[in-house]
Amino acid sequence: MGRPKRGDLVSVAIDDLAFGGEGVGRVDGYVVFVRGGVPGDRLQIRLTQARPRFGRGVIEVIDVPSPDRVEAPCPYFERCGGCRLQHVAYTAQLAFKAKQVADCLTRIGGLGEVAIRPIIGAPEMFGYRNKMEFTVAPSRDGGAAVVGLHEAERYDAVLDIERCLLQSETLNALLAETRRFIHESGLTVYEEETGEGLLRFLMLREGKRTGEAMVNVVASSPQITSVAPLARRLRDRVPQTASVLLNVNPKKASVAIGVEEHLLEGRDHITERLGGLTFQISANSFFQTNSLQAERLFALVLEYAELAGQETVVDLYSGTGAITLLLAGRSRWVYGIEVAQASVEDAVRNAKSNGIENCTFLSGEVRFVLPELISRGVRSEVVVADPPRAGFHPKALRALLTLSPRRIVYVSCNPSTMARDLGELARGGYRIDLVQPIDMFPHTPHIEAVARLTRS
Repeated sequence: MGRPKRGDLVSVAIDDLAFGGEGVGRVDGYVVFVRGGVPGDRLQIRLTQARPRFGRGVIEVIDVPSPDRVEAPCPYFERCGGCRLQHVAYTAQLAFKAKQVADCLTRIGGLGEVAIRPIIGAPEMFGYRNKMEFTVAPSRDGGAAVVGLHEAERYDAVLDIERCLLQSETLNALLAETRRFIHESGLTVYEEETGEGLLRFLMLREGKRTGEAMVNVVASSPQITSVAPLARRLRDRVPQTASVLLNVNPKKASVAIGVEEHLLEGRDHITERLGGLTFQISANSFFQTNSLQAERLFALVLEYAELAGQETVVDLYSGTGAITLLLAGRSRWVYGIEVAQASVEDAVRNAKSNGIENCTFLSGEVRFVLPELISRGVRSEVVVADPPRAGFHPKALRALLTLSPRRIVYVSCNPSTMARDLGELARGGYRIDLVQPIDMFPHTPHIEAVARLTRS
């Protein structure tokens, strides 16, 4: 038969998962991606897209369910753009993620035999997130404003979320109270098209070990008197509330980061305890989103760094200094480089509050700051790097090779860019000793990994 056409109903066996979590199958050799497909499924799908090299379809009938298919507990599953793998048994999720890391190292990194350790699963599959960001949007049917997450495959539509299974009951209580306040107060909601309206985002954070919660309301203008009653209400009704802030973003850019910040109740930060240290976390700073798995991740970093106590260490993309301060306890001196000024300020405070003096935090992009550090004569035996999803900038990678540390510990949230960077480092004279996948985000396609490299 010829290549299937858009609108065709076809039968397909799902035999793999794509990097974004879609099921992958073939119809007479023609590749089709199916959202919600699980390896082992036999499905009837309706093709919604039929390109020359691949198609996409939606499930019409599940003829034979995969043994790894489970009932998703979330009522928003499939409509919400968040947890794409809730319908896949957790053991199968872990196998998929481990395979993803291995495939990237081979296909993108061009690396041969790499020792990949068995993936470390998460102890908590729900309620594990210490940070959630919700969008406040006008209702599409003219009703009350919605406070929720973007619908699957649609950035222009927001799904009202009453309770998210990935966050704690404390954060769900804050979400519910904020929604009620918005409905009762009649505060206006920002509209992307016109640029008018006040409320834009609701960002919630929590210290899992301290129980402290933060509410950050992002609005288009500093209408403090309008939002202040919400702060008092949250402190009265949810006792864990330690911080309520108003961040102002008057720009068109749809981001939950303000150009100015106003403290409405409590402190301008919350605290978290990890690895025996206490960390201050402000609204706009980066901190690992899964506290329990972060602690395991940090322990791996320390193990792979193999510090004897006399080394100078450079921590690239250091965030609020969590890894930096743990490294400082086992080395002579640590330099942390981080682009976000709010994170650097938190890192400096965290060092001071923990009585750690053998570290220096530098603000700026790694590609500029690291060469400057080298030009000042700084040498480093060990480098730890935790880059963003885009991985290293080429100039930053060249600077790292110029620094030429004895050992590199690379922490990644994106196996494809990690594989690309490890390939470059291998060609630059480094041996990849091992790669350890660790699942920080159950029910999502995201996977973290730690690699240890030694200079050949």
